[in-house]
Amino acid sequence: MPIHFRNSPVNEPFVFESIGNHWRQDRVLRPKGYPIYHYLQTEKGRGIVEVQGKEYVLNEGEGILIAPFLHHSYAKDSEEWLTYFVTFTGTIDSSIGKMVGNRQVIIIEKEQGKRIGELIDEIMENWEVLSADARALSIRCYCLLLNFTDSIYTRNLADEPLYRRYVEPVIKEIETNYDTELTAQMLSGRVYVTPQYLSRLFRRFLGCSVYEYLTTYRINRARELLVSNRRMEVQQIATQTGFSDASHFIAMFKKATGVTPLEFRRLN
Repeated sequence: MPIHFRNSPVNEPFVFESIGNHWRQDRVLRPKGYPIYHYLQTEKGRGIVEVQGKEYVLNEGEGILIAPFLHHSYAKDSEEWLTYFVTFTGTIDSSIGKMVGNRQVIIIEKEQGKRIGELIDEIMENWEVLSADARALSIRCYCLLLNFTDSIYTRNLADEPLYRRYVEPVIKEIETNYDTELTAQMLSGRVYVTPQYLSRLFRRFLGCSVYEYLTTYRINRARELLVSNRRMEVQQIATQTGFSDASHFIAMFKKATGVTPLEFRRLN
């Protein structure tokens, strides 16, 4: 059951935090989700994945990409469940959300799954050579991520009138002004709807509320600063990512990731 973990500092744009194939998958339960984007695909057998209360069946060749911090679990639904899996980090991993159309969950069908599986197999087979060249490995990571930007689910999202009219402008506002005081009330006012209606649209298209999206985006930017600016104080990072004070930032960061900002920095 091959598996490789990152064993060096994050210095490249995109990096595999972990990657594996032929993995005999055990049951996994993550009430707080996983702190970075991760992908799971059935290589043999069948598995059931539950994300935010919604169930997905993964037959052979089918996969699922899950955004950070989403409650999820998965377990085998056949005698044996072998999987591919990848988790993504990097100095600009906060841009992955935009790359995949800001979807919280992307389902990969067999045709795409075949391409992704072949790429993972190639990376695993040549791991010793690739791991000695950080840039080459980062390029492979980027190439794998590009497979998710081609997803039919992402393309369909751009065709949704309600998404384009209400959700997309709010996402742009969050990405531009996340370091300022933003609330669901203020953001909904920008598109002239109620906070409740906007959150319903966010849950429909992205699987989370406006507040959850804003908080996750801020925490992802904070993670980036913690790793790329190692001398920056926690108070500075809290201010630069839109949190009202350091105590609130630390509490929200630990709630989302399971560790404090300084513990996260030491781990990375």
